[in-house]
Amino acid sequence: MTALVIPSWTPPLESSELAGVLARLQQWTPFDGDAVLEDVGVALDDVAPREEEVEACAARLDGHLAKLVDIAVASGAGQEDADADLLVRRAQDVRKVQVSDSCWSAVAHLRRLAWSVNELLDYLAATGCIREAA
Repeated sequence: MTALVIPSWTPPLESSELAGVLARLQQWTPFDGDAVLEDVGVALDDVAPREEEVEACAARLDGHLAKLVDIAVASGAGQEDADADLLVRRAQDVRKVQVSDSCWSAVAHLRRLAWSVNELLDYLAATGCIREAA
């Protein structure tokens, strides 16, 4: 009977690379469709949010939009569909806009963020890229 030779296992990543993966996993938060829709509702309500709420809501919407863009890109939606590609590019453009100190300018930007979030969320839900959109 011959002895079975099993090669020694080598990890797929170095320890520094594994530490980077761990750090990203620890920062990850799951997609929360209810929170997304709540922030979109606040931004697109008939009554503009109070001035002191605009910046925080815009930051949350920017985070939601970044996550939705990541989902769209990771699913390959933009490569397969011109509509998805347009929504992703529009989302990236609205995230780059520098807002002036004017309250109404900030509210307008907040609403553009909310529309981008809403459109991309609807598209991803309709195409099955995400399951959660109430």
